[in-house]
Amino acid sequence: MIQVKNLTKKFGKLEVVIAKIFLKVFPPWITPNHITIFRFLTIPFIILLLFSEKYLFGIILFSISAFSDMIDGALARVTNQITEWGKMSDPLADKMLIGSAAAIIVSKFINVYLAAAIIFIELLLILNGYYKKKYQNIVVQAVRAGKIKMNLQSFGIGLLLLHAIYPFPLLLVISTYFLYFSLVFALVSLVVYRSI
Repeated sequence: MIQVKNLTKKFGKLEVVIAKIFLKVFPPWITPNHITIFRFLTIPFIILLLFSEKYLFGIILFSISAFSDMIDGALARVTNQITEWGKMSDPLADKMLIGSAAAIIVSKFINVYLAAAIIFIELLLILNGYYKKKYQNIVVQAVRAGKIKMNLQSFGIGLLLLHAIYPFPLLLVISTYFLYFSLVFALVSLVVYRSI
């Protein structure tokens, strides 16, 4: 059982909430890297579900996978289990999850250009992280803009999947705004912070 007393002094409010609600139920042998591996493993299944238009199961698995990003981040920081592998693999898993979903669902329900922009910027962020690690020996960690971007993308794609199940025009509009705003934060993350 993870101790969550006095976490507010050391961590953000969201991490404390996640710690208090979710991390207490995790067995001690589950590490943040296990959760990141889980996210990698869900991606092929999400792709299969979205391709076969099983959107209900797709949104459930996508939501679990996207939420696991917050869980592994909070778990890594609260339990001091930050690893070099996790610093590189966690954002890569996020980008593969978002890029795959964007390629299938955003291009189908919004437009190919938005999907291509999301994927292109995610690729730039991956290449930036790889370049800094390989040639400058710097492991780039996510900054606030990158975290906001991931949340906007996750909510945008989640709402878009909800629109695929219940085709309310308002869901499509809100989803589109979320995804366009996510591009702004992606560019801020790339240009201003030069970070993943």
